[in-house]
Amino acid sequence: MSPVAAVASILAAVLLGAMSPGPSFVLVARNSIGLSRRDGVATALGMGAGAICFSGIALAGLYTLLATVAWLYAALKIAGGVYLLYIASRIWRGAGQPVTVDKSHAPDARPGRSFWSGLTTQLSNPKTAVAYGSIFVALLPQHPPLWCYFALPPLLFAIETGWYCVVALCFSSQRPRDLYLRAKSGIDRVAATAIAALGLRLIVSAGHRGL
Repeated sequence: MSPVAAVASILAAVLLGAMSPGPSFVLVARNSIGLSRRDGVATALGMGAGAICFSGIALAGLYTLLATVAWLYAALKIAGGVYLLYIASRIWRGAGQPVTVDKSHAPDARPGRSFWSGLTTQLSNPKTAVAYGSIFVALLPQHPPLWCYFALPPLLFAIETGWYCVVALCFSSQRPRDLYLRAKSGIDRVAATAIAALGLRLIVSAGHRGL
């Protein structure tokens, strides 16, 4: 496989992975509906920044360390699971707080915090790091040309950010926002439960790996 074909295959694989439901999707959708379109896009940018980090890790070959040092991988999974539980608890605690929307202003817009929550949520899942590493080692030539090292991180940023921006734009339209405002408590608790379940799954799978 030529380097160009390998890069195209990596981009396609990462896009398919991003499109599968997970904590990143839940967080972008929730911030887009419950806060503002700017917050949804800021969260998407955080996901893209996380993709740059993961691609750098994969290109450096550090995924091999995670794959071979079982205790380190398990520790990272537990840490990621605990962080997802923390995010879920914050969403759950805020579920009962009413939101009033001024038609001329977004509700409680906080793009900086939304960017940070997107980045940390993306980085909290070590499975994503291993997935990136597996994709890279399966598709990249053993000795890729130098341009691959410079091209892949920004291209992956564009892929992840682009997909989650589509999610943000879809979920920040007026109809989903009105639905959210009418059923905020239930929707927030469903989102919190989904994120908590993913966090618990990480922790439990780390424990099974260690047995």
